[in-house]
Amino acid sequence: MQSRQKSLRSAADLADAGLIPRASLPELERVAARYAVAITPAVADLIDSVDPSDPIGRQFIPDTRELDTSPEERVDPIGDAARSPVEGIVHRYPDRVLLKLTPVCATYCRFCFRRETVGPQPMLSRQAVAEALDYIAQRPQVWEVILSGGDPLVLSDRRLREVVTRLAAIAHVKIVRIHTRMPVVDPQRITPRLASAVKAQAKATYVVLHANHPRELSPAARAACARFVDAGIPMLSQTVLLRGVNDDAQTLAELMRAFVECRIKPYYLHHCDLAPGTSHFRTTIREGQELVRTLRGRYSGLCQPTYVLDIPGGHGKSPIGPGYLAPEGRGHERYLVEDFNGVCHAYPPADRS
Repeated sequence: MQSRQKSLRSAADLADAGLIPRASLPELERVAARYAVAITPAVADLIDSVDPSDPIGRQFIPDTRELDTSPEERVDPIGDAARSPVEGIVHRYPDRVLLKLTPVCATYCRFCFRRETVGPQPMLSRQAVAEALDYIAQRPQVWEVILSGGDPLVLSDRRLREVVTRLAAIAHVKIVRIHTRMPVVDPQRITPRLASAVKAQAKATYVVLHANHPRELSPAARAACARFVDAGIPMLSQTVLLRGVNDDAQTLAELMRAFVECRIKPYYLHHCDLAPGTSHFRTTIREGQELVRTLRGRYSGLCQPTYVLDIPGGHGKSPIGPGYLAPEGRGHERYLVEDFNGVCHAYPPADRS
């Protein structure tokens, strides 16, 4: 596909680019009026416009099913609001806080768990940022600060440097973690200057890349990730398990291998949250567990993400991967352990003396 120069920000833009049929404009304009739309040139170039089930297009092109809300779905599916003591802060776990600097993303995922609050809105004000940083500074138990949003890397290098410098000056903050889609959706944004801006002095800085399909790791995206890693910033990954995108063992394995090839350690595989209008993306937990089971033993230990569910209501993430250990009988420490071929073995082994 020919490279484009501008982001597509409306249903009409998508029709002009040949990514949706013009006949679907009225319905998709209703979706775009409810949930933000933006597709960067880099993402548009990855989409196969001929294939209606293209896994990249499925993630970013609006769908009329987004207007269908299931009874179990929630406006705030992981309970951010209940854990927000001051504007911009989510304090869910004792030793870390989330700092949401902006509601803006370069590209909007159709399954986003914050889809009701992200979009082209004002950034967190300087006063709000100052109050959020004061909140962190006053709580010595906060060891890690996670920059999120929106996507924090839509901010200028100068603004990012200001925030990271303030965090670096807080003695008890030892880790700065940045969650982003930017190396995939706008690889040119990742420059040596940006890497320098987000690297906290005398602290550990991590970047967590969100990608869901191996095709997202284009040569340009891989080069962008290398600019972080070569600057001394370790990278982790997070992936959402999505029906029709990565819910088969081969795709998921290729994605995890692609991360590792890029020096990115697979971190989280998220079960799709109960955000409004996303039921067509969700697999069952059992399906997810079987996919994770398929990865175990057949692919390098470096390629194994932790399958997690963010418990609705703000109760945090719990690992929900398959179990391999079961007690054998009662009253003694003897177990059956399942290997990656599905064969069970006694532990400890039977006495052979």
